[in-house]
Amino acid sequence: MSLTHAEATAARAANSRWLELLARAGFVGYGIVHLLFAWLALQIAFGRSSGASGDQAGALSTLADEPLGRFLCAAIAVGLLAMAVWQALEAAAGHLAERGRRRVVERLTSAGRTLVYLYFAWLAWKVFSGAGSGGADQQEALTGRLMTSSGGRWLVGLAGLVLAAVGVGLVVYGWRKKFVRHLKTGEMTPRTHTLARRLGTAGYVAKGVAYGIAGLLVVVAALTYDPQKARGLDAALRLLREQSYGPLLLSLVALGIAAFGVYCFLQSRYRKV
Repeated sequence: MSLTHAEATAARAANSRWLELLARAGFVGYGIVHLLFAWLALQIAFGRSSGASGDQAGALSTLADEPLGRFLCAAIAVGLLAMAVWQALEAAAGHLAERGRRRVVERLTSAGRTLVYLYFAWLAWKVFSGAGSGGADQQEALTGRLMTSSGGRWLVGLAGLVLAAVGVGLVVYGWRKKFVRHLKTGEMTPRTHTLARRLGTAGYVAKGVAYGIAGLLVVVAALTYDPQKARGLDAALRLLREQSYGPLLLSLVALGIAAFGVYCFLQSRYRKV
């Protein structure tokens, strides 16, 4: 297949050894963030919340409070930025092994990952610079401002539906083990391959459940004109805790998110970059 000049340029940039190393380091940082996120979720499950929002922003704030934590946040920001650049290049000219519709889907998915990694890189940099991490409070404030504008409630509702759809997509992606095709399975031992499949499945399903609940809460916030419900993952975790067997269910979600964190460490070694 012939490449356009722009695609060829992007492909050469994507083959940068430094970009690969930084992106792999980014997976380590992403894993640390999710392990801390899982710890916050467990704290919420047992009613011992420290006050940090139960999401990745809260995890970064928790990390920043530790010795050398701010510098780790800066390192994580650099790694996540490299991951964003890598995925942007993949969106522009990557996934050459795929054909037709599948390549289009993979490139669009890479574009979505670019935005996600950029967002978390921005959060990590805000924590490092001492400007705060945003999190649930800012999400609630933004939702409140949108609801006071013309058509704002429709936008909030649409955003909630999109987030819920992302949650469903993550559950399907993990349950069907679609993530495996992005791994260098030929370099894995059978034991490592099995571990990666189990961790990835548990991680993506758990994240999907959390995002799905968060999206539905945003929709409810739009319908009931209640911005307090639109606090993202933090509200989703706290709502889950209030249900029958809530602490148990939330603990399972937390363990799944922790599994995703460990899976990120495996990705730093075996992800196709």
